[in-house]
Amino acid sequence: MTQLLSRLIVTALLALAPCLIAAQDKAANGAVVLDIKGAIGPATAEYVRDGFAEAQQRQAEIIVLRLDTPGGLSSSMQDIIKDMLASRIPVVAYVSPSGARAASAGTYIVYASHVAAMAPSTHLGAATPVQLGGQFGSRDDKAQDKRPEEAKAINDAVALIRSLAQLRGRSVEWAEKAVRDAATLTATEARQQQVIDIIADDLPDLLRQIDGRTVRIGQQDVTLKTRGLSAETIEPNWRSRLLAVITDPNIAYLLLLAGVYGLLFEFFSPGIYFPGVLGAISLLVGLYALNLLPVSYAGMGLLLLGMALMLAEAFLPTFGVVGIGGIAAFAIGSLLLFRGSAPGFEIAWPLVAAATAVSAGFLLIVLAAVLRAHRHPVVTGDTALQGSRGRVVRWDEDTGEVHVNGERWRATLAGGATAASPTPGLPVRVVERRGLTLIVEPQAESKPKQ
Repeated sequence: MTQLLSRLIVTALLALAPCLIAAQDKAANGAVVLDIKGAIGPATAEYVRDGFAEAQQRQAEIIVLRLDTPGGLSSSMQDIIKDMLASRIPVVAYVSPSGARAASAGTYIVYASHVAAMAPSTHLGAATPVQLGGQFGSRDDKAQDKRPEEAKAINDAVALIRSLAQLRGRSVEWAEKAVRDAATLTATEARQQQVIDIIADDLPDLLRQIDGRTVRIGQQDVTLKTRGLSAETIEPNWRSRLLAVITDPNIAYLLLLAGVYGLLFEFFSPGIYFPGVLGAISLLVGLYALNLLPVSYAGMGLLLLGMALMLAEAFLPTFGVVGIGGIAAFAIGSLLLFRGSAPGFEIAWPLVAAATAVSAGFLLIVLAAVLRAHRHPVVTGDTALQGSRGRVVRWDEDTGEVHVNGERWRATLAGGATAASPTPGLPVRVVERRGLTLIVEPQAESKPKQ
């Protein structure tokens, strides 16, 4: 009986082995999903690059880029597009969930994908390059009214998106309108104008609809086999999450200020160590973040000049002139610190106002201390001795000794010798000092009030 059961179990396992192997292969070769949410920046580009490498290692069937972005930095967008074009695994751009958008840089990513899809109630477009002063003019503007740098940037963006449209067989005309006129489309309109391939309600629906499609990978055609594939979302690793935090312009700005002020505090109060160490770390991390962002060197120069002028106010007797100039340079430099105004990569006005107010408050504290020190009586040197009062210790004809401010000094009378020499204990007032001798004059004894 035992042998019979053993034979039945072995037979069942042999029969199920092909199914188990097929299920294991399907799990290993499933779909990899990468979520691109929010502004596209250096952290996003690194996350996508790592995700593509992970998908290659897993031998995934497809890579799905799930988009919901207002746009971002052109440099990071181009890095993502390069990875997409070099990928040996089909890439599907999917604008999802409902209400999401693929604006600006997201539109270029949709055009670069092998398969483009959108969920209902989503939109894409508005791919006009953004620079200082806002968006560039539309194609209706007169050519002579456009600055050369604007025309150059627009033409470069048009050439990029047209080349992607021709590569993937999508609408070239609307691609140019999206750049020149900031045109937008809903999911239904995008499907009608051949900007996207399909409209899918969710990820399983997307995998079902693209099953059997043929896409071009390099020099060969590949047929997608996606029906029933398991999909796994790859989350950003700790480095990508940290990079996303520090490359936020507001965070990078605060790190820079914390670094500078921490080092200044350590400079004025040596031996505490903590502000200096924290300031050095903050400054290095902030500079690393600024290196990855489109920083304006003019803005950086004004920012540092403002800090230097406010610091100089503590040492120069300008009574606020240099400090006020420093506050103005600090505020203007903060506003001009980052080139352009890409979505999600601007410094918040309230933050600049708060930082300027804190710096101005620091300056006011320094000025108040300077004014107090200026009004305070001098307690050292010749100036401190003039007008000081003391008493005669002894006197011998023209010279003698007096006790002033707890010290014994050699003294002589102002205006030369007199008939009556000062007697010990007589009050005197210091007129001036000559070397180690004080010039004094006798003072009348003050009578106590009745």
